[in-house]
Amino acid sequence: MAYDLQLSHVGKVYDNGTAAVIDFNLDVDKGEFIAFLGPSGCGKTTTLRMIAGFEAISSGDINIRGKRINDLLPEQRPTSMIFQNYALFPHMSVRKNVAFGLDVKGMPAAERDRKVDRILEKLDLLAIADVRPDRLSGGQRQRIALARSLVVEPDILLLDEPLGALDANLRKSIQNELKLLQRSLGITFVFVTHAQSEALALSDRIVVMNQGKIEQISPPYELYTRPKSLFVAQFIGRNTLIPGTVHGVSGAIATVDTAFGPLSGLAPSTTGAVGAKSSLVLPAESIDVLPALTPRADVEAAYGNCVIPVAISRLQQIGHIVQMVVNLPNGDQINIEGHADKYGGRFAAGDKAQIAWKATGATVIIH
Repeated sequence: MAYDLQLSHVGKVYDNGTAAVIDFNLDVDKGEFIAFLGPSGCGKTTTLRMIAGFEAISSGDINIRGKRINDLLPEQRPTSMIFQNYALFPHMSVRKNVAFGLDVKGMPAAERDRKVDRILEKLDLLAIADVRPDRLSGGQRQRIALARSLVVEPDILLLDEPLGALDANLRKSIQNELKLLQRSLGITFVFVTHAQSEALALSDRIVVMNQGKIEQISPPYELYTRPKSLFVAQFIGRNTLIPGTVHGVSGAIATVDTAFGPLSGLAPSTTGAVGAKSSLVLPAESIDVLPALTPRADVEAAYGNCVIPVAISRLQQIGHIVQMVVNLPNGDQINIEGHADKYGGRFAAGDKAQIAWKATGATVIIH
């Protein structure tokens, strides 16, 4: 069975020689929700536009369900695209906006109207079907854009930061609706965003891009907890990076020589890592704060060698969350937060303490 979407060695080089996308490879199964995530200028929107046909590719192949589409015009491709500004026609009613793509295809009026009514009902837009979109809210306009894209029954729906113009509360609400809609329709979604929380909440897999290249493709939890490159470790989540050199590898655990002594985390997949420059990546969620006087034997029994003495420079409790800033021995600072049930009343600003983690909760990355 062919993939719903397959990009093989796809590249984009502009006329001035600037490489926007470099050797992009991705296989997408039917019904997957894929997010392209990365900083501005990393190539994510260019890649989306190449899939849609709005940008010509310079190298490689794009296939949808086994059919090469490199040379097809946008309107000939089994894709539909939603832009950040929705690109609705302000002089047309909601119904006419949604019907526009079917009219372009020359669909008979009776069949067109049945399809339009069905998608308007599914997205709860029937009550405003005869209203112009410029009189509606951002959330309603977003639903109209979705309806217009989905009514043509694309194999792939492409979304270019479609929630970027919404306020935070509405954005969260539409995120939930979008995920439920995608699941119910079973259509493959490819979604461009610069918002980590959005990508982590919505997607089945995330493609992290940097300077035109793919840094990592992983499910959200794996991406968050097991970064595979220094860029991903710095870009995703709230990680503390401790530089060092790999001292040794025992099974799944690597020991890194650092300024704070030997510390451990999950070993990199790279063979021959011993002696390599590396970073120990500590997700904020993996770090525990312990009183300075906790017996060393107890600390070692629970955490092995994964412990560093610190000083708490700031501490505040906001509702049920305790937020701390701790100073490492070299003066670097780490932000830590935890539930009041765990830390409330146990520490104060100025206290000496220890941070500790289980080796399996950290990751060693080779530079």
